[in-house]
Amino acid sequence: MAQKGVQLDRETFSCSICLDLLKDPVTIPCGHSYCMDCIKQHLDGELIHSCPQCRQSFTPRPVLLKSTMLASLVEELKKTGLQAAPADLCYAGAGDVACDVCTGRKLRACKSCLLCLASYCDQHLQPHYESPVFKKHKLVEPSKKLQENICSRHDEVMKMFCRTDQLSICYLCSVEEHKGHDTVSAAAERTERQRELEGSRLNIQQRIQDGEKEVKLLQQEVEAVNGSAEKAVEDSEKMFTELIRLMEKRSSDVKQQLRSQQEREVSGVRELQEKLEQEISELKRRDAELKLLSLTEDHNHFLLSYPSSLPALSEATHSSSINIRPLRYFEDVTEALSAVRDKLQDVLREEWTHVSSTEVDVLLSAAEPTTRAGFLTYSQEITLDPNTAETRLVLSEGSRKATYLGQRQSHSSHPDRFTLYPQVLSRESLTGRCYWEMEWRGRGVYVAVAYKNISRAGGGSLFGNNDKSWSLVCDQKGYSFRYNSISTPVSGPQSSRVGVYLDHRAGVLSFYSVSETMTLLHRVQTTFTQPLHAGVCLYFIHGDTAEFCKLK
Repeated sequence: MAQKGVQLDRETFSCSICLDLLKDPVTIPCGHSYCMDCIKQHLDGELIHSCPQCRQSFTPRPVLLKSTMLASLVEELKKTGLQAAPADLCYAGAGDVACDVCTGRKLRACKSCLLCLASYCDQHLQPHYESPVFKKHKLVEPSKKLQENICSRHDEVMKMFCRTDQLSICYLCSVEEHKGHDTVSAAAERTERQRELEGSRLNIQQRIQDGEKEVKLLQQEVEAVNGSAEKAVEDSEKMFTELIRLMEKRSSDVKQQLRSQQEREVSGVRELQEKLEQEISELKRRDAELKLLSLTEDHNHFLLSYPSSLPALSEATHSSSINIRPLRYFEDVTEALSAVRDKLQDVLREEWTHVSSTEVDVLLSAAEPTTRAGFLTYSQEITLDPNTAETRLVLSEGSRKATYLGQRQSHSSHPDRFTLYPQVLSRESLTGRCYWEMEWRGRGVYVAVAYKNISRAGGGSLFGNNDKSWSLVCDQKGYSFRYNSISTPVSGPQSSRVGVYLDHRAGVLSFYSVSETMTLLHRVQTTFTQPLHAGVCLYFIHGDTAEFCKLK
């Protein structure tokens, strides 16, 4: 176990670039350590300075300082690593293959010979390395199954294979009971089977990659469904809150209107009531006077008083001016509100039936074509906006092609122009479903989509270094995908043409390697909140180009 511990230490203190023990070790900001020369060469060859292991990017380039403590540990490891392992660790244990030559307590075998059909420890193996007699012997890892290579009939090594009977045989078998059969050397059959095995492995590995991509896609679908559902719940709560507030406001308005009308009606009735009461009081007074006059016995007094006792009465208040509607006050308002309620219930019933029967099927909404011909039905012509082009870029071919010249051109100043990285956005605003292809030449390119309001200056303006852009990085080493400064390795066939498919409503963005066939490189499932623009960023290499292809 001590040897194994040393081996683990060597791996811990090894450089992941050169795979050797660290030389002049340095530690970069993310915490990973490398040889000084190895990490220098790596950083010199990158447009964006990043860690080879975790791909964390650094702006500006990190300053490299030798780690004296790490260097001391590596030197100490070199010393301990050269010490021989304790002798008792070399003896064969229960699960080990023992040396067939050792007597007494056998040492652990380090190799087995397929010709000798024996296993040897390090000491007894030396003749196989030193003597020409053993030059053609085949040494393999220690095996307990060497006797399986001996023919049980002839006690010879089985170096032949009978394809007719699908059996391993010896030379004598091939001239006796297997005579006339299709026989070949075991090595030839192994070579044939090895090719089949490699083909099977490639098929399995491809299926694994496809499965992992599908799992990733399904995970993105889950995240998209969850995100969409949460947003829908939030929006519905807001809408119902607004409806409730509106109903409460209307309820308050109607209540205030009814109270005002009630006050006016009651005031009018009270006024008419007082007027009638005054008329009644006056009439009672006149009636009493006339009654008293009718009781007098003096005829002359009666005759003299009678005319003055009958002055013209004021016009009586007619009952027709009093509009009494028992139990029907404001019924017109109640009826109107009842009609509104019935209509609202009908609307809610109909719309709720529509909402409850609507199923959001993300897999169907995100479905995309499976052939290039299908993609071309959504082809979108892309032209580049010169007002966004960084000053070291020159646009040509009807503003479809961008070329990096290295020297700043005399472009007019514009608030939309990128100022740090050689990148440019399209004129077209992209929504709905669309597809385009881009051909690139040179060291590498960033194939991107971005919102219009992406930053135009500073390290955060690079496509993929913010949450307003998505970028597939293509270069001669391969692919990677960047979003919000996080880089994800992408596998796929190398091609100078990249296809981009966008379904804005479904939140799907896919990148394809385009050659004789189309191969999906990476798919994004998200929610786009603004229209998108196609974008391209070139490496800082003179003469590198990127051109948006004409597809129609």
